[in-house]
Amino acid sequence: MTVPLPRSVVDAIPGYKAGRAAELDELKLSSNENPFPPLPGVVERAAAELARVNRYPDAGVTLLHDALAAHLDRPTEAFAAGTGSVAVLFSLLDAYCGPGDEVVTAWRSFEAYPIAVTVTGATHVRVPLRADATHDLDAMAAAVTERTKVVVVCTPNNPTGPVVGHGELERFVESLPPSVLVVVDEAYVEFVRDPAAARGLELQTRFDNVVVLRTFSKAYGLAGLRVGYLVGHADVAAATRKATPPFSVTDVAQAAAVASLEARDELAERVESVVAGRATLLDGLRGQGWTVPDSEANFVWLPTDDGPALAEALWPVSVRPFPGPVADGGGVRISVGTDAANERLLDAAARHLTGR
Repeated sequence: MTVPLPRSVVDAIPGYKAGRAAELDELKLSSNENPFPPLPGVVERAAAELARVNRYPDAGVTLLHDALAAHLDRPTEAFAAGTGSVAVLFSLLDAYCGPGDEVVTAWRSFEAYPIAVTVTGATHVRVPLRADATHDLDAMAAAVTERTKVVVVCTPNNPTGPVVGHGELERFVESLPPSVLVVVDEAYVEFVRDPAAARGLELQTRFDNVVVLRTFSKAYGLAGLRVGYLVGHADVAAATRKATPPFSVTDVAQAAAVASLEARDELAERVESVVAGRATLLDGLRGQGWTVPDSEANFVWLPTDDGPALAEALWPVSVRPFPGPVADGGGVRISVGTDAANERLLDAAARHLTGR
């Protein structure tokens, strides 16, 4: 029997590798998850929607768009929501890219970018990070051609951690043709403490070709409900919404996201705890002799030529290995966990270095 063949680009799509589960949830530091439970009021608001799951969700994601408009002081037309910011990116690229087009990103960066680009039939242009694991925006600008439709800047960068400076990003946007969309992926923006870091929303108010991606999966702790959104020019948001499958965001997820936005004080407290845990990991690992780039996210990065071997050495703490030599983005990403999990990781890292 002959099986129908998919489009030729499917063979080129890399598989996405999720973070490895751990024997205990507390020791899973492989997926950049929030180690804390949902914010106060979130479970109750989400559970209330379960009584009406026989009904389709609100296709317009109205409550969330209204809440985001009030939260960020933007018109509701500026938003497009989806099942996580990565799904919103897929929809955006579907709306703007096709065969013959190019999408420029740094590399190594978020591993879903090659998937999202390749499935459209466009060409993924990867620009190596600098030696300090930061974006080389000059090289990225030089990689833009008349075929370039989208450039993605991940800040803080996943999986390496550093941010792009605001002035640097501003100059970068100014250097590009207005026909090129600049997607500023701010999935980890709540954890940023560097005052010089890029402020995507500020640039978006000035440049119609700038789009900002954000998510409820990280700081807000809703990874299991999958809610993310785009902030951009009304025309860009509308095109993205058209390319998004109907009813993507469930009413359960929408209720949880709106309730999370309302718990501002509790959110700030939890984010500060994660930031403190990040400092513990950075200081602890550097004190042991590891080379660790600066991080403004909820994870830290260990460059290594043998990520899988190091990940096994750190077990039963689960971390995320990225195979390959350091020059090609090889390393291990370690999410910030509870205080106990962070200490367990540091103990494992010290034992690995000393061979004990």
